[in-house]
Amino acid sequence: MGISQKQINAVIALSGPKRYEHFIKKIADLEVVWGLYLDGWALAGMGEGIKLFPVWPQEEYALLSAAQAWSGYVPKSFCLKYFVDDLLPELERDEIGVSVFYTPFDAGVVPSFEQLREDIKKELRNY
Repeated sequence: MGISQKQINAVIALSGPKRYEHFIKKIADLEVVWGLYLDGWALAGMGEGIKLFPVWPQEEYALLSAAQAWSGYVPKSFCLKYFVDDLLPELERDEIGVSVFYTPFDAGVVPSFEQLREDIKKELRNY
């Protein structure tokens, strides 16, 4: 189910908010979220001790960032239900934000946990 390079280029060229919309639609459709893993999940720093957990809608996009910012990390998926029911509450409790659709050119969108949950729930109603 690979994505063409043309599609990858088009999607990563979108603005952060447009990539966020793409992320929400794709994870609702595929019911999978991707992160990067190497002896633990990849985290990004946002200055002043703020940590972010980067996520992507498909493996190919995570792989792009692995080749850049997280050399040696590999894409690893988890189901959408786990993301919403278990991981988001854990990240919120640990005060680690979510960076949606990080690219080699942009740090992604950092929604509130409430906004992210609501957007996912709203999109899932379409299915």
